[in-house]
Amino acid sequence: MTELLKPESPVMADPPGLGRSITMRDVARAAQVSQSTVSRVLSAPDSTSVPISEDTILRVQEAARVLGYQPNLHARSLRGQRTQLIAMMVADIANPYYHVMVRKVQDVARTKGYDVLIANSDHDPELERHFIQGIMRRPVDGVVLTPYHLTAAEIGALIDRTGVRVVLVGQHLWPPGVDRVFADDESATYDAVRWLIKERGHSRIAYIAVPGTHPSKRRVAGLMRAIHEAGLSMPAEYLETGDFMVESGERATERLLALPQPPTVVLACNDLMALGCITKAQQLGRSVPGDLAVIGFDNIPEATRVSPKLTTIAQYPAEMGDQLASALFGRLLTGASGPDREIQIRCELIVRESA
Repeated sequence: MTELLKPESPVMADPPGLGRSITMRDVARAAQVSQSTVSRVLSAPDSTSVPISEDTILRVQEAARVLGYQPNLHARSLRGQRTQLIAMMVADIANPYYHVMVRKVQDVARTKGYDVLIANSDHDPELERHFIQGIMRRPVDGVVLTPYHLTAAEIGALIDRTGVRVVLVGQHLWPPGVDRVFADDESATYDAVRWLIKERGHSRIAYIAVPGTHPSKRRVAGLMRAIHEAGLSMPAEYLETGDFMVESGERATERLLALPQPPTVVLACNDLMALGCITKAQQLGRSVPGDLAVIGFDNIPEATRVSPKLTTIAQYPAEMGDQLASALFGRLLTGASGPDREIQIRCELIVRESA
């Protein structure tokens, strides 16, 4: 006998955000059928001995789709069973900075008998949320996140729904129960700008930022603090924008060098944009560092493969990857539930030829 309750109205609901978990009970209520019917429809309607009408199947499927229901595969697993998988989301797998970090996490995971699933977000908020939703559907034991747009509430919802262990790259979010590994990039930028002013005599300092990203905000804050402390000012047109890619560094540099009084030094939020800056300056007949000094951030391998070699603020992605993996497996394999930790990785100004 089919457990069908005739609906009084069509399924109408707004998909919830990641902050709320939708259950089979919610789907049953929306489709106006029993919870057991929902379970059979969403599991394998053709394999059940109790017939289910096509209308009921479609109604349940539509209710699940509109509500955003995701089957909780974690709950289906036997208690204590492990997947031997962790997932890692990075912002841009094409950026050499992340290559080293990912490799280190993989190396540590391998020693623990774990595999690593890698996802790339391209700094896109929708792709970041898609990754979270994918983890809710496909169980893993741990997650390493580089979140540029996710909120603490969204990460908290992932943990509440799945019980998965999470570690973060960055210091701008701190959901409960999550360790963070980060570099003090604001202080590092401040120190680099002070060096430019005091040791190199620069006063016309420009910056290529990436609007809406937390690393860029921190680095701009360090820049402005050093400029103000030195009694200098920074014209609004000296604050340019990019998107972390080489081409955006080229475009920003072309605009800066077209100003009536161009800057004598450009700092970029990452090395890729700084490399674009060097390329464009040279194409326009400017000497680097004679006419324009350039400083990047990250110390990717390509920084030493250009001429002139790039002066940059080094982060240490191998060390960061090691700390991320250690923090994750330290909690995952021991069940440790101590206070949340923040682990700071050093930064260092590497003086080469471009500044």
